[in-house]
Amino acid sequence: MTAGEKAKAKTEQAAGKAKEALGNALGNERMAATGQAEKSKGDAREAKEKAKDAFKH
Repeated sequence: MTAGEKAKAKTEQAAGKAKEALGNALGNERMAATGQAEKSKGDAREAKEKAKDAFKH
């Protein structure tokens, strides 16, 4: 997993989690859903990079 992609995935996950929590706290369903989507995108990026690493070795 390249360091840049790993950092990008972790950043997306953290930002998404924060946005989702804020949306839930404010009762803003759209913000919560957007945050959840960003978190999922980060999860997918991390899984893709781990799969690439698994086949690389």
